[in-house]
Amino acid sequence: MSERRIRDSYAARATEYTELMGDIAQMDAVDRERIGQWAGGVEGRILDAGCGPGHWTAFLAERGHEAEGIDLVPDFITTARIRFPHVSYRVASLADPGVERGSLGGILAWYSLIHATRGELPALLAEARHALRDGGVLLAGFFDGRDAEPFPHAVTTAHFWSVDGMSRHLEQAGFTVVDSETRVQEGRRPHASVTAVAV
Repeated sequence: MSERRIRDSYAARATEYTELMGDIAQMDAVDRERIGQWAGGVEGRILDAGCGPGHWTAFLAERGHEAEGIDLVPDFITTARIRFPHVSYRVASLADPGVERGSLGGILAWYSLIHATRGELPALLAEARHALRDGGVLLAGFFDGRDAEPFPHAVTTAHFWSVDGMSRHLEQAGFTVVDSETRVQEGRRPHASVTAVAV
């Protein structure tokens, strides 16, 4: 995974991406429920890692959570600040989130790990663990499939992960997996998400 390639690929389609996927009303109701319930159990600040145009960060903030969004793509951050001026956004990535060690109560990594290869995922999860306090909670959403198998994502190459495979990596990074869910919807790639507590 080249951060430059990912940044440039998303920057080239930032306007299109925002129009197609940048409104919370465009998100699946099941995802809104899942993320809302997860956030309700988080104590402390939440980092939305890979926030894109900022809609999930705003969703959390509007429900009373102290939430900040980070993204590699400056165009996304500019757009998010304009659309949601009451929410904090900045250019950064999960590889270097720019937060103090143990300072976060939660990290939302909703489809922000999908471009990491098998060799790169452990370091990202380790950074997430470092940023979370003991007992902090991570929620990761991703495409369900054969571990690390690449596929031609609409923006740039992405990878599938199984719940078991993602869970193993989380456990190796210092997390305990507490729940997961999967679903298949017509016309979409299979979806999965995992909640894990920092131990």
